Amino acid sequence: MTYEEGIFFVVAAAAVVGGLGVVSARNVVHCALFLILTLLSVAGAFILMSAEFLAIVQILIYGGAVTILLLFALMLTRGREVPRIARGSQWPLAAITAASFLGLSIFAIVSTKGAWQGAEAINVIQLEELGDALFRNWAVPFEIASLVLIVALVGAIILAKPEEDEE
Repeated sequence: MTYEEGIFFVVAAAAVVGGLGVVSARNVVHCALFLILTLLSVAGAFILMSAEFLAIVQILIYGGAVTILLLFALMLTRGREVPRIARGSQWPLAAITAASFLGLSIFAIVSTKGAWQGAEAINVIQLEELGDALFRNWAVPFEIASLVLIVALVGAIILAKPEEDEE
C-alpha cells in the first residue's frame, strides 16, 4: 500500500463516519457538524485526486454556505408542528435496501480491483480555462441556484414568524 492509498483510506473512513453521524444523530446541530466532517473528507479526496479547485469549492460552498443555510432554515422552522417520527413500519424495508446497496457496492469494488492501473495520466485543466468556462457558459445556472437558496431562506423566515394570535 502506498502513502497516498493510506491517506485515502483515512479520508474515506472519516467520510463514512461523518455520513453515519448525519443519519444517526438526534440533534440538528450535531447532524450539521457531521455533515461538515463528511464534506471536508470529500474535499480531502479531491485534493488526493489533484482537483484543488473542487476541494476549495467543496469547502467554501458546501462546507460553509450550504450547511449554514441548512442550519438556519431548520432552526427557523417550527419543529413542534412537525409530528415526531417513531420507529415506523418502513424501517425493515430501509434496512434491507441499505444492506443491498452496501453488498452491491462491495461487489463492485472487489470486482474492479486494479482496473485503474492502466489509466493514463491526469489531465490538468488550468484555472484560467475553468474560470472562463464558468463565467461564460455556466453563469445562469449558478444564478438560478442562488435564487433557489434565497427562496428557501425567505421561506424559513416566513415559517418562523410568529402568527398574530401567538404574540
